[in-house]
Amino acid sequence: MGDLVLQPGDASYDEARRVWNAMVDRRPRQIFRCQHTDDVVAAIRTARDEALEIGVRCGGHSIVGHAVPDDGLMIDLTPMGDVRVDPDRRRAWVQGGALLGALDVATQPFGLATTAGNVSHTGVGGLTLGGGMGWLARQHGLSCDNVVSFEVVTAAGDVVRASADENAELFWGLRGGGGNFGVVTEFEFRLHDTGTQAFSVELDFPVSAAFTAFAAWRDLSVSAPREATYAATVIDGIVTLGFVWVGDPEAGLAHARALDTLGPPQARRDVELTYLELQTREDDLEAHDIRRYWKGHYFRELPDAALEALIIHDPAEDDVRMANARESAGRLAEFASGAYVNTLGDDGLAGVRLAYPEAKLARLTALKDEYDPDNVFHLNQNIPPTS
Repeated sequence: MGDLVLQPGDASYDEARRVWNAMVDRRPRQIFRCQHTDDVVAAIRTARDEALEIGVRCGGHSIVGHAVPDDGLMIDLTPMGDVRVDPDRRRAWVQGGALLGALDVATQPFGLATTAGNVSHTGVGGLTLGGGMGWLARQHGLSCDNVVSFEVVTAAGDVVRASADENAELFWGLRGGGGNFGVVTEFEFRLHDTGTQAFSVELDFPVSAAFTAFAAWRDLSVSAPREATYAATVIDGIVTLGFVWVGDPEAGLAHARALDTLGPPQARRDVELTYLELQTREDDLEAHDIRRYWKGHYFRELPDAALEALIIHDPAEDDVRMANARESAGRLAEFASGAYVNTLGDDGLAGVRLAYPEAKLARLTALKDEYDPDNVFHLNQNIPPTS
């Protein structure tokens, strides 16, 4: 695999270490550009023999840049990006380095899809191992709920299959436990007959006058049809409220009439689009080469006080913006009931404890003890082993 190993000074080295968040600028000692599962095995064994930290790169969208270990070994899965589809069985086999766009492009000619995120250059692997929210989640569950089996390389360099019938506990842990238990080299997904059409509606309100509309939007979301995923953003003094509908656009447009109860918006956008257009429309907004930081919570409900806390919003640059994000998250914390693994950033063990209830964390820790007792895979939202 010598010609596939990049080191500082090699022509492709700087591009290979570049990831989504422009704040991440680290220099691995070696980058293994893996093309096959055997290459992943060799990379793990090399890292362990040379006592190098391991980072695993797929789409490179980790907000803190876990894929890029300074003076360590990056396992770069991006050459492993193939997707196979069996439309009759409604299954897709996705290599560990594939991006969401490749999955959607392969399945949509058959009118099929599975839950995936909403930025096409996100990696399937990182998204799925941390849960995997997307526009289909209200209809079909998270990405991880739709995995039928995994091929995974363990810290010992063993290649194992995990499914409901084989290594069942590992199968459970991989569906939301992050990259703690090995490097997944192939996912088998269940697909759904979603069609190829979608509908989106967005209403803009000035933040100073948005509370009443926000509360009405929240109340509508509780009883909305499963085809509708309600979404809200607060950016630069504007609160945008609406939903995305996956399915018949006419049905989505009919449901959009319910938003009239929000009051007159500053602007409104009703858009019919294909599912592929929906899945790529945020690609530029979420482009590379931008400095990024975030915090995240789970909410079982959104009381008025939580909405008021959210729409207190201030602009600034790096340090101040990061402080503002922490402050905003702090205001919302009392209303939250946990955290989503894929929105954890620099939260450390405290964040992991928020993401997993005590009983689940204990079960995941036991799994870590079995599959990675030396914590080889710790550049992630880490679940440390017992000892």
